[in-house]
Order: sequence, then structure tokens, then C-alpha cells
Amino acid sequence: MANHKSAEKRIRTNDRKRLENRYYAKTMRNALKDFRLITDKNTAESKISHVTSLIDKLAKKGIIHANKAANLKSGMMKKVNNMQ
Repeated sequence: MANHKSAEKRIRTNDRKRLENRYYAKTMRNALKDFRLITDKNTAESKISHVTSLIDKLAKKGIIHANKAANLKSGMMKKVNNMQ
């Protein structure tokens, strides 16, 4: 248990940030799942910028690692480029 006021406040703020981070990460995962189900190339090309920006924002905030973001974006680009 926290013994100082600052430690109690830190616990509260950490909980708030953890919930926000979980929300943003889950939103990104859902967008990725929806993107992976797309079979039409035109639709995929229009959606890729939205999902890419979500991934970049999470990497910038440190919610996901920069290399993970790069790997996710690379996989999306491969999928779009291999569509016909």
C-alpha cells in the first residue's frame, strides 16, 4: 500500500493511463482484424492509410514498440501489393 500522497496519486494516474492504453491498443487490433478480412484491392488501399496512422500514433506514444509497428505496416503493404 502506498505511504505517500504522491505515491497514491501515481497509482491513480497509472490506472487511468493503463485503461487508455488498453483502449487504444484494442482499437488498433480491431482495425487490423477488419483490414485483414478485406478482399477487394480498392477497399484495402483506401483503408490502409487509416490503419497505418493508428499504428504510427501508438508507436509514437510508446503503447506498442516501433519495430512491431513497422512489422504490422509491412505485412499490410505486402497484403495490398499481392492482391489482384
